Amino acid sequence: MEKVPNMISTKDLSYITDMFNWHIIAVEKYEAYLNQIKDKECSKKLDSLIEMHLQVCSNLLSILESGEN
Repeated sequence: MEKVPNMISTKDLSYITDMFNWHIIAVEKYEAYLNQIKDKECSKKLDSLIEMHLQVCSNLLSILESGEN
């Protein structure tokens, strides 16, 4: 699909909501781990994972707000 339709089904919205929530939960877990570790290499990796998941959430919101992909 090249373009997000102007209207999405309830089922589609539910799936998008689930995807968003999965990513937010991952961020929360990584942040909890980040607060418990002292290893710099692991901290860097967790930071990059947090950023990746937040970017996915941002992309999902942008798609929904603009109606485009």
